Amino acid sequence: MARRLVLITGASSGIGLGFARVYAANGWDVAVTARRADRLNTLCDEVRLRFGVEAYAIPADLSDPATPENLQKSILALGRTVDGLVNNAGYGQPGGFLGNTYDTHRAFMQVMMLSPTELIHRFLPGMVEQAFGRIVNVASLAGYLPASPGDTLYGPIKTYLTRFSQSLHLEVRDRGVHVTALCPGFTISEFHDVTGQRSKLSKAIPQWAQFVWMGADEVAPNKLAAALLKVLPDDWTMELVARHLRNIDR
Repeated sequence: MARRLVLITGASSGIGLGFARVYAANGWDVAVTARRADRLNTLCDEVRLRFGVEAYAIPADLSDPATPENLQKSILALGRTVDGLVNNAGYGQPGGFLGNTYDTHRAFMQVMMLSPTELIHRFLPGMVEQAFGRIVNVASLAGYLPASPGDTLYGPIKTYLTRFSQSLHLEVRDRGVHVTALCPGFTISEFHDVTGQRSKLSKAIPQWAQFVWMGADEVAPNKLAAALLKVLPDDWTMELVARHLRNIDR
């Protein structure tokens, strides 16, 4: 029987790269997509050599609304079906809601929310038909916070991904498909480096709490923190967020 295939977005670095290695180590073929073709090709060479699986590099930009359909066509052209999907591509957009153009926000929502939703809608029917599928949506601990001024759309979108994952899982769990939301906290990757936030965030986190930084290969849901955020009153957590952001700006 042919090996199963997982499609991973944002696989050129960080958590997406970690997912590709984990799936390959467990005998899955991998199709990886991101904007940087050179990094994708390097990753594919690595997993073929280390794990003896097939790997496909499909460079693409998820801010383009045509990309989900094009990715589906690329998979079909390979003669493969998608058994697993990891929606990991994402980035931060600091500067506030009014501090960015709407075109900037539109591209952000396309990458972070619309493309993951469309990719699931395109590949889920095949999973249901074969009574097997694995979907992971990389959300964030930020999705449990009631407010986060500055990076205004990030938290609400991550909340959407978490709730969407929960409701979709209930819809398809009896049909062989499992849907999971991964909610990492502060992860050592290029994510915070791109926006120049890592050093500021590290200063804002007390020395005793620096353990919250995790490597991309060992990211797991922050269950304790998520549970606390569910029970704390919104006005408390909003004030905690405000203090946190004031520390960052210093």
